[in-house]
Amino acid sequence: MVGRVCIVTGAASGIGRATARLLAAHGAQVVIADVSTEVIEGGAPTAELIAADGHEARFVRTDVADAAQVEALVADTAARFGRLDVIVNNACIRHARPLLELDEADWQRVLDVNLGGVYRCCRAAVRQMLSQAPIDEVRGRIVNLSSQHGMICAPGDLAYGTSKAGVDYLTRQVATDYASQGIVCNAVAPGKIQTGAGGRAIDPAVMARAERRTPWPRLGRPIDVARAVLFLASAEASFVTGATLMVDGGWMAA
Repeated sequence: MVGRVCIVTGAASGIGRATARLLAAHGAQVVIADVSTEVIEGGAPTAELIAADGHEARFVRTDVADAAQVEALVADTAARFGRLDVIVNNACIRHARPLLELDEADWQRVLDVNLGGVYRCCRAAVRQMLSQAPIDEVRGRIVNLSSQHGMICAPGDLAYGTSKAGVDYLTRQVATDYASQGIVCNAVAPGKIQTGAGGRAIDPAVMARAERRTPWPRLGRPIDVARAVLFLASAEASFVTGATLMVDGGWMAA
């Protein structure tokens, strides 16, 4: 990853934060894209944390629901560093409601960020990557964050699961449409990851279900997902495209 130029969306907190930090530790030039520098789980902003680790990262305020901001993010990155090697599409929101309690505006907002954001970021990234010379057969790599809740139900959380199911389909489609042109596109699907967020994430019923369903004797941590992203973002993942890598402690296997 040394010298590779990487954008990580939603990198202010949680999985995105761990991913940006790990990519930087492996020598990547990292651009942190988020709507805020505020860290949900607490602590220094991600760029400052990476600097404290002895590496460099740049923050670009970006709302992935805004096409103009996404286009500007990719254009600015390419102009500054000369190319874009990797984009990690992690930004997402949640509004947990069952069908009859889910207002249409909230439904649209979740889809617009979680699925529309991945679409916009993939579109801008692929456009840039196609203009670049390949390195080791690859013009660029995309890693999308989907979820096991795009494959099985998340009780009372219709919009989130639907958006993540769409991310998996989009991943396969982009991978097959652009493979011949050197674009790699894969997804990582986390299970229950303890990011430090509050609210529903630590609701006792949610936690009990996750602990009951996960065969591994602990729940996931952001670094577990970040390591999977690192693999798919690197040249180690050769001849892998259109795949979804589960990082769920065996939940889906049980």
